[in-house]
Amino acid sequence: MIARRTLAAALRALAAAAARALSPPACAGCDAFLAEAAVFCAGCARTVAPWRPARAGCLPRGAIGSSSAADAALVAFAPFAGALADGIRRFKYGDRPDLARPLGRLLLCAAREAGVGADVVVPVPLHPRRLAERGYNQAALLAAHIAGGLGAKLAPRALCRVRSTAQQAQLPRELRLQNVAGAFRVRAPERVRGRRIALVDDVATTGATLAACHDALLGAGVASVTCLVLASTEGGVDDLRSSPRSAPRT
Repeated sequence: MIARRTLAAALRALAAAAARALSPPACAGCDAFLAEAAVFCAGCARTVAPWRPARAGCLPRGAIGSSSAADAALVAFAPFAGALADGIRRFKYGDRPDLARPLGRLLLCAAREAGVGADVVVPVPLHPRRLAERGYNQAALLAAHIAGGLGAKLAPRALCRVRSTAQQAQLPRELRLQNVAGAFRVRAPERVRGRRIALVDDVATTGATLAACHDALLGAGVASVTCLVLASTEGGVDDLRSSPRSAPRT
């Protein structure tokens, strides 16, 4: 039953993406017509303040579990606000897989600016039930774009969710780490052992989901993990060494 729902949702998403591919380029934040290659229209771009230079911080200390002794680097393109937040919500919840390309450009820009090097790019996985409902994993779509840009291998199934969890966005901060603790497993540790991993997701809030994936990967013997996200909420990154400023029409 889950497989049938997944196929139906995926076909709907594919049809929607194909229809939009034949349409003129549009703003990721509001769908306004774009006369040039850009991610946001001029109005929406003014609400996006990327970290400059691209931030290189860490997951919040309170989010890290058993492997807290290891560095948990986190690169975020911008704060979760304005048109970027609108675009991420549409991408994630609004049946808009076509937004993976423009939003992926932003994340790749941040990764390059932060000097991220990776052998393997791994997306944060969805539980099969959630994937069946949505039809696509937004993190996997972003990861595909990042892998191509960094010249790294894409491993979309390297991590799996071994149990379903409540949606993190619906939980208070103090319950998020508990919600995802032990929820992830590395399918084939020998394929990632000794490799530098870029772990991709859309947003970092408390960092609990990324921390749980980080622990699973380090437990499998990877050399390092750098978390890449489009946006971080306040408190989603420790020790930011850069400041947000007005965005160009990227």
